[in-house]
Amino acid sequence: MRRSGHALILVVCLLLAIAHTWPLALHPGRYSRNDNADTQLNEWILAWIEHQLPRDPAHLFEANIFYPAHDSLAFSEPLIVPALMGAPVAWLGGSPVLVYNFVLIAGFALTVFATSVLVEAWTGSWLAGLIAGSLFAFNTHTLTRLSHIQGIHLYALPIALLAVDRIVRDERRYRAALLLAASLAVMAYTSGYLIVFAAVMLAVSTVTRVPDWWPRVRRALPPILLAGAVASLAILPVYLPYRRVARDQHMVRTLDAVRDFSATPTGYLATAGRLHFATWSGRFFKDPVDAFFPGFTILALALVALIAAMRRRDADVTLRRRATMLVAIGATGFVLSLGVATPVYGWMFRVFPPMQGLRAAARFGNLFLLAVAVLGGIGAAHISRSKRWVAVILLALVNIESLSAPFTYTPFAGIPDAYGLLAREPGRVVVAEQPFFPRSAIFQNGPYVLASTANWRPLMNGYSGYTPEGYQHYADAFWYFPEKSAIEAMKNSGVTHVVVHPSGFPGGHGVDISSLDGRPDFELMAIGRDVRLYRLKR
Repeated sequence: MRRSGHALILVVCLLLAIAHTWPLALHPGRYSRNDNADTQLNEWILAWIEHQLPRDPAHLFEANIFYPAHDSLAFSEPLIVPALMGAPVAWLGGSPVLVYNFVLIAGFALTVFATSVLVEAWTGSWLAGLIAGSLFAFNTHTLTRLSHIQGIHLYALPIALLAVDRIVRDERRYRAALLLAASLAVMAYTSGYLIVFAAVMLAVSTVTRVPDWWPRVRRALPPILLAGAVASLAILPVYLPYRRVARDQHMVRTLDAVRDFSATPTGYLATAGRLHFATWSGRFFKDPVDAFFPGFTILALALVALIAAMRRRDADVTLRRRATMLVAIGATGFVLSLGVATPVYGWMFRVFPPMQGLRAAARFGNLFLLAVAVLGGIGAAHISRSKRWVAVILLALVNIESLSAPFTYTPFAGIPDAYGLLAREPGRVVVAEQPFFPRSAIFQNGPYVLASTANWRPLMNGYSGYTPEGYQHYADAFWYFPEKSAIEAMKNSGVTHVVVHPSGFPGGHGVDISSLDGRPDFELMAIGRDVRLYRLKR
C-alpha cells in the first residue's frame, strides 16, 4: 500500500484502541488503574528509564528502589521500548500516569497494525488484517491486563512470524533476517516473557516448515544464522543484568510458583467481554489470569481457513503449510499455558533455562490467541473476496465480542508536594517510607515506588516482580516504627529521610507520631495529605 494507506490504517488502529480503553482518552492525565500496584510499578519503570537514559545509560539497571540492592530494574520487565515511546511526553513534563496511558493506547494500536501487516502480506486484504489484529490486540487476556504494559506491546510477535515465513520461503531472505533480528531485540527490550514466546514460536515454525526450507537448506541457513547473531549482540546489554540478578540474588522461579499462575482448559471458555460475560461465559470466569476465549466470530473464521487449507490443490500448498504452522503454534501455546498440569512445561523448564525466569505460565496463551487471530484473518480474506462489506461486518463483530469498555478508572491527584522536596536536599539522601511493609504485603509499597519519581532518591522500600533476599531483614527491623529500636535500625542502615503515612499502619487507626515531634533527631520538613516528611539526624 502507499504511505497514505498505511497512515489511514494506523488511524483506524488508534481509534480502535481508544474505543477499547474508553473513556481513558478523555482524561489521560487523570484517569488511572493505580488501584493496582502493578500499574504503579510499571509507571515507575517507564519514568525511571526516561529519567536515567539521558543521564547515565551505563547504570540504567541500578534503579532507586530496594536500596541497597543492585540491578533493581531487572527485578521486573525492562520496558525500554515502551519507555522510549513515552519519552517525549515525559520530557515535556507529562506525569507518569499520562505517559503510561499514552504508551498503553499506543501499544494496543501498534499490535493491531503489526498483525494487520502480517495478514495483509499473506492475503492481500487489509480489512482481513484489521480483523486479525483486533482479536490479537483486544481479547479478554489483554483487556484484563491494563496494568501490565508489557502484555499490551505484542506487535513484534507477528512481525517475527512474518520474517521467519519469508526466510523459509526464500523471499528477500537477508532483509527478512534483519527484520527478524530487530523484532527479537524489540521483544527482549520490552519483556522477558515476549522473547521466550518468540523463541518457542520460532522453533515450532522452523520445525513445521521443514518442507519449505530443507530443499534449499544452504540458502536458508545463512540468513537464520545472521538473524541469530545480530539479535544476540543486540540483546546482550539487557541480558547481562538479568543474568547477574539470577546468579547473585537467585531470581529463579520454581515449578511450584508457576502452578498458581497457570491457565486451565475451562479458562479458554472465559471472557470478560461484556456480551459473553453477561450471557453465558460469566460462570467460567474465575480469574483474569485464566481467561482466553477468543470469540465465536474469529473461531468460525479460523475454521474457514483450515477448511480452505485442506483442499488438495497445488495452489493451496503455501496456505496448508502456513495453516499447519499456525495450528502447531496455537496448540503449543495452549499446552504451555496450562503450566505443570502437563509434563511438557516441566520438561521445557529443565532444558530451556530462560523458562526458569517466568512465573505466569498462563501468558503462553498469547501464542494461542495469535494463531487463532491470524487463521481468522486468513478465513476472513477467503470469504470476503470482492465483498468488502462482508469484511467490514466481520470486523465489527470481532470487536463487539471482545468489547469490555467502558472501564472504571481511579482518579490520579498527583504526587504529594512533599516528595519534591527530597529532590532539592543536598548531600546523600536515602529514604524509608513508613509503614515499611513485609514481603507478604509488599504490593502496598506500590504508591511509594510511584511517588519516588518526584525525586529519584534511593528508596529502601520497593515493589517488583521479584523481592531481593535482603528486603525482609529491613522489614523486620523497621516494622516497629516509631519505637526506638526501629529508628536505630533505620539509622544504622543509612536512612536519612523518613516519609510517614499515619493512617497507613495496620488497623487503619493510624500511629501516634507525637513522640517523633519531640525527638531531636527527627526534623519535620513538610506535612501533606496523609504524608509527613522528616529529616533523620544522626
